Amino acid sequence: MEDTFGEDDYFGEDEHIPAHEVLQTLEDAWLNEKFCPDLLPSQDSYVEAMMEQIQQMEDNLTKLKKTDFRVEVHHMELARIRYIITSYLRTRIEKIEQNTAFILEQETTRSPENPHLSEGELNYAREFLALQENHQKQLVLKHVPPPFQDFMSTQQSLVPNLRSHIFLRAKKDVNGVVIEGDRDTRDEEVDLEENSQHIMQYKPIANLIHDGSVQLI
Repeated sequence: MEDTFGEDDYFGEDEHIPAHEVLQTLEDAWLNEKFCPDLLPSQDSYVEAMMEQIQQMEDNLTKLKKTDFRVEVHHMELARIRYIITSYLRTRIEKIEQNTAFILEQETTRSPENPHLSEGELNYAREFLALQENHQKQLVLKHVPPPFQDFMSTQQSLVPNLRSHIFLRAKKDVNGVVIEGDRDTRDEEVDLEENSQHIMQYKPIANLIHDGSVQLI
């Protein structure tokens, strides 16, 4: 990694973060997004930072001889970083397209300082919903009596399954996680030990993903 990222590569206006830590943060965010049923806060600043790093790495490669063994290693690392970024962004777009109305509604409840959508994603979601509603109106709703139009429109709004199960690893000790019971079982309180792995419902540990206490795997 030291051959790929120089020690002087840092990102952030208010804090200095080594480039390899930026990549690790983005890789963790990619895995969390991939395995999480809900849309997590955007890490667009890290994506932009890594895109700049890719450009810098490509510029550095032009200074090496083609016979230098580091060229192939760096090309492989570049391909890996591009895959992570592409998969991360594609996963988020797929979630936005699947649960557009729900995601936009949730975004209106959040403060401007704590959005889950980047500016580009927010604009895309709004445009996608408008196209979706127009298509639905032209294809179906205009043929349905007015009393049923609002009902059918509501029925088309999908929401993520927050009770789906996910596989996680605790990054630190976490005490008192409350697992909701059902009609046949009571609520249960469990402790997560650092580096322990668990299969649990997403809803009870959603806040632990947001604060970085657990990592989805």
